[in-house]
Amino acid sequence: MATELDQQFMEAALELAEEAEAAGEVPVGAVIVCEDKIIGRGWNRPISGCDPTAHAEIIALRDAATQLDNYRLSDCTLYVTIEPCTMCAGAIVHARVQRLVFGAPEPKAGVVLSNGQLLDRDNLNHRVSYEGGVLAQECSDRISSFFKRRRALKKQQKLQASDPEG
Repeated sequence: MATELDQQFMEAALELAEEAEAAGEVPVGAVIVCEDKIIGRGWNRPISGCDPTAHAEIIALRDAATQLDNYRLSDCTLYVTIEPCTMCAGAIVHARVQRLVFGAPEPKAGVVLSNGQLLDRDNLNHRVSYEGGVLAQECSDRISSFFKRRRALKKQQKLQASDPEG
């Protein structure tokens, strides 16, 4: 069950999603919390960093591991605005994150609840507890409005390119 603290930390992740959007990235933000303090922060950077692994979760995991001087984050909770993909879910397991809290589901690439329920597989050597839907509407709205604006811009650019008066 989501707590008031869960909502506060998800709001912090949403603020980081704004950073991603300002940089022209898909607006996803993540924070890692240990003992009720944020120890890791990340937002999407694959485009600006020319790095396909630079998802918000991965950046936050790296930041937290550096802060703790340990690649194991066993007493930590990761908050992310969108349901993690396969790569990020794998990294969360390998980092031994105790708990995952995400905002909106990701019907195409999410693997916690939407596709395959990766974290529930018996072959994993670590179990991550998880909860989805914390500030889901706010998280979903941020992504939806981003892609809506992006589609409108591409449509406008296409129209301008096809206009000989241009």
